[in-house]
Amino acid sequence: MKHQQYDLIVTIDLVEYGLTDDLVAEFKEAFMLFDKDEDGMITTAELGVVMRSLGQRPSETELRKLVGEVETCADGTIEFNEFLQMMSKKLKDIGNEDELKEAFKVFDKKNSGYLSSTELRHVMTSMGEKMSEQEVEDMIKEAAP
Repeated sequence: MKHQQYDLIVTIDLVEYGLTDDLVAEFKEAFMLFDKDEDGMITTAELGVVMRSLGQRPSETELRKLVGEVETCADGTIEFNEFLQMMSKKLKDIGNEDELKEAFKVFDKKNSGYLSSTELRHVMTSMGEKMSEQEVEDMIKEAAP
């Protein structure tokens, strides 16, 4: 793994896709976390993990559909601007913040306002995603302020 910093260049019209600079920065951070070889691409297999780290809950069917809508190379990789397009579509599909809060409450069994690693693992398992202890801890560390 390279230790130098690299940058992802945004080539899409942010206004057209309804994305703010803050959202792009958040998406870039998550994308770079999973772009292990720093080539500006992630595999479609990694895409679900990246989206979940951003609070999205795509099913395998949704992931395949999203990838099919934006992937230009058909080589099993997603570049950053394709990822931004997907996230824009996914955000539009989610609806408003109240829906997200209600969904969070379903999994926040203790009504603490936080998800423990156990609760997070339960969420991921209920969505059909088996995650290792380390993957869950990495997600929590990434989300923690």
